[in-house]
Amino acid sequence: MRILFLGDIVGHPGKQMVEQWVPKLIKHFQPDITIANAENIAPNGRGLTERLAEALFDVEVDILTLGNHAFDHKESLPLISTDRRIVRPANYPAGTPGQGYTLCRAGNSQIAIINLLGRAFLGDYDDPFRTADRILEEIGDKTKHIFLDIHAEATSEKAALANYLAGRVSAVVGTHTHVQTADERILAGGTAFLTDVGMCGPYDSIIGFHKDGVIQKFLTQMPSRFEVPQGEAQLHGVYIETNDLGKAVSISRISITPDRPWNTNSDLKQF
Repeated sequence: MRILFLGDIVGHPGKQMVEQWVPKLIKHFQPDITIANAENIAPNGRGLTERLAEALFDVEVDILTLGNHAFDHKESLPLISTDRRIVRPANYPAGTPGQGYTLCRAGNSQIAIINLLGRAFLGDYDDPFRTADRILEEIGDKTKHIFLDIHAEATSEKAALANYLAGRVSAVVGTHTHVQTADERILAGGTAFLTDVGMCGPYDSIIGFHKDGVIQKFLTQMPSRFEVPQGEAQLHGVYIETNDLGKAVSISRISITPDRPWNTNSDLKQF
């Protein structure tokens, strides 16, 4: 199975990059499924709306994962509650609207997409490790292809979860920090892992927001308005291939920026 996954889409610049590049990436990689983390796509960089979700589906993004900003827009509650193409973190407390994983057809097979939140520096969520165990029990033998988006702050927590699940899932890819790491690998048992896939959003920014506001926050520790700047943007993602047993056989980072328009592993200069 061929899986294309895009990092956190931040504001309008991130949406524009996805609309511009996803058709080209699909033509190049011919993925069986395209997934994107959309928890930051709203104009202020926080949350999801129905209009923005439909814009992503229109460019053939199949599944949207979320994170700690999943419910920042109340209007998205009915959408998250009912649309099987949208997956919010499974370790939100019981009774939270939406689903923590979904099963869907991809090519000739079925795949499970799981979304989890880390707890270190983020919040008092349910245990992502034991939540993953529970979900894998529920999935059972329905599919061998399992992709997991771990939306977490701490690199150690992401790596710990990936190694905990090594051999039991096809891939564990981190989101949330908006900075792509260069540690892609295939763990024992055939689990692809990347600590953080990065983001799709403003290039001249600090994790997708105006630099001045972020700097002032660090200088003063006072509340500061974080706004999404316009201008040149970047797109980060990852491409993973699995075999018929759901084991990862390759993982390649994608990094498209104004000064480096190529994939770090596969040349995309023809675009």
